[in-house]
Amino acid sequence: MGNKKHDIDKETILALKDGIELLSGKWKFCILRNLQDQGTMPFKDLQEMAQGISPKVLSKELQELEDNLLISRTVYNTRPVTVSYALTAHAKETEEVVNALIEFGLKHRYKIKAK
Repeated sequence: MGNKKHDIDKETILALKDGIELLSGKWKFCILRNLQDQGTMPFKDLQEMAQGISPKVLSKELQELEDNLLISRTVYNTRPVTVSYALTAHAKETEEVVNALIEFGLKHRYKIKAK
């Protein structure tokens, strides 16, 4: 018989690793936050809001988020072609995580400044 506590801990660790891997990357939280605030956004606007990100890196991060069903990509038949991104219903579950991380970051900055 397995130790039930051990089984739960193992499952919890695997779930944590999945979540970290899914959202890892310097820009994913920024992208998700911008889409949470703005709704659907074209590529150019996302790049402007994520100051310092190169088009290549933004494309990579967006592709990974799309592959993981967190954002949807819509291509418009315009000249030049326009592409926009939006959160999926599944990604809306990340809002609490993003907000908690922002809250922690603000508290941490305050604590370090007060030091």
